[in-house]
Amino acid sequence: MIFSHHHARARRDVDMTQGSITRHLIQFALPLLAGNVFQQLYNMVDTWVVGNFVSNEAFSAVGTVGPIINMLIGFFMGLSSGAGVVISQYYGAHRPEKVRDTVHTAMVLTLVLCAVFTALGLALIPAMLDLMNTPAEVLPESTAYLSIYFSGITGLLIYNMGSGILRAVGDSRRPFYFLVVSAVLNTGLDLLFVIRFHMGVAGVAWATIIAQAVSAVLVLAVLMRTVLMRTDSCVRVELRRLRVHWDMLKKIVRVGIPAALQMAVTAFSNVFVQSYINHFGADCMSGWTAYTKIDQLMFLPMQSLALSATTFVGQNLGAGDTPRAQQGVRRALGISLAVTAVLMVPVLVLAPQLTAFFNRKAEVVAYGTLLLRYISPFYLLCCINQIYSGALRGAGNSQVPMVIMLGSFVVFRQIYLYIVSHFITNTLLPLAMGYPAGWLVCSAATLLYYRRAALGRQRLVEDN
Repeated sequence: MIFSHHHARARRDVDMTQGSITRHLIQFALPLLAGNVFQQLYNMVDTWVVGNFVSNEAFSAVGTVGPIINMLIGFFMGLSSGAGVVISQYYGAHRPEKVRDTVHTAMVLTLVLCAVFTALGLALIPAMLDLMNTPAEVLPESTAYLSIYFSGITGLLIYNMGSGILRAVGDSRRPFYFLVVSAVLNTGLDLLFVIRFHMGVAGVAWATIIAQAVSAVLVLAVLMRTVLMRTDSCVRVELRRLRVHWDMLKKIVRVGIPAALQMAVTAFSNVFVQSYINHFGADCMSGWTAYTKIDQLMFLPMQSLALSATTFVGQNLGAGDTPRAQQGVRRALGISLAVTAVLMVPVLVLAPQLTAFFNRKAEVVAYGTLLLRYISPFYLLCCINQIYSGALRGAGNSQVPMVIMLGSFVVFRQIYLYIVSHFITNTLLPLAMGYPAGWLVCSAATLLYYRRAALGRQRLVEDN
């Protein structure tokens, strides 16, 4: 058998079917968390550079294209999680030849999608910006940014799939290192292109594309060569093996497409909430923007632990150890509730200072503080839906979490916002409560379903 355990420590991949559950979950989640925090930070740098060194139109343009880009990234992360779940289950079941087939199928799928997304993206830019009611003065800048972004989207797709493959075998560390390199490079190029060469929005877009291309090259270097890899690593990519194994493709798509749709639509549904907030004017919009920045950071620990739970459940179900998989889910939920509760305290106490960091105007600070203090206690609810849907996805069931999340975050939330704004009151707080209301519905439904669904019956790996 290629998986010899006495070598396991010398390698970067981690077998989660043995050893301390808590240690595995935390060790896997930490690089993910650090990577996500890093990504948020360099997004903030992007915004800061444009806001301070280009123009107000440019600042709005980058803000306008944000949801489109988040939607794409969400879609692709969902799809690569599909490949990751299939790989982690076969890895846990010690079936290296199946892992190899899945890896090569996933890479072919990625290359095909690179071509499709580039062509479709470039063709649909005017339609997308029109759909989002982009103001005329921002159109040229937004169009320029998206044109460059779509031309270089290949790097983003390859990095996402490659790091998904590495994470499936328990290596969350190297994707993190590559992300750091990419973020530092992005920041440096931002400053160079915008401040030194006065390239404006185009400079920011080029900086992003080049940095993503570098992270893709790094991931490929690890997957294709034996750099930092043993020759017998089952996730090694070899050009001569690149072909589609249809049985694997079916499994990747079965888990990946629902997860991809869920992430993409959830990212986009926030645009609708934004349109309700815009009614309250510029100060409220700025307060909401500050709130969403802190909101994104609050979500990171539970999202990282949910990804941990996905890989953990995948590997353990693959190995046929359902009780250990369930124990891992309980442990992940406990850790994420504890971490989120600890983080909530400074957010509640320091809400005015946190808002002022983004914008010092008194009215903006008042709006931001109000939102943070009313919404943040509800983050504990999110831990439930994040961890349980992560666990179900690890079992290969991403259809039900998708239906539940879209039902609560998109359908229920839109109905709630419509009814509240049209028939009850047009004040900010009841509208902003659309977020926690959606979380409540989602967590209750996910919890009920998880209790009834037997994890062990859902594995994708067929017995030998």
